[in-house]
Amino acid sequence: MVAGGLRSGQSNSDAGCPSTGGPVLCRKFNDKLVEPNSALGEAINHLPKRWEPLTLFLRTAGAPLDNNVCERALKRAIMHRKNALFYKTRNGARVGDMYMSLIHTCELNGVNAFDYLNQVQLNADAVTESPERWMPWNYLTNSQNVSDAA
Repeated sequence: MVAGGLRSGQSNSDAGCPSTGGPVLCRKFNDKLVEPNSALGEAINHLPKRWEPLTLFLRTAGAPLDNNVCERALKRAIMHRKNALFYKTRNGARVGDMYMSLIHTCELNGVNAFDYLNQVQLNADAVTESPERWMPWNYLTNSQNVSDAA
């Protein structure tokens, strides 16, 4: 758990890498154990300039240690781009993009995409009349209203 805004194992002395001799790499550089012109020396020399943003997650309680949520979102777009290479026409690509957008919106709203697309097809006339009432986040109430009226 985070105590006082710092993650466990992180001390205030490590927060000022170059001047206080915090992390091991900075000490090696300051003690002249690493050649300044080597790749490691250049990286260590670059470290103090970026220390504040690189260690921000240590000072922010509850900050995630990874970016898996973003990676998953990007993966979907990359897979769609890869699969889009095989569309034969621009219209086919446009329709594929539209379906991908609808499926992703359904997932973001916790809606079963298959059920949603089925309801949209079954109620095509009502969807055409008022599409704003048939979005993934509110289609269930409208599909029940249409079935009650029938």
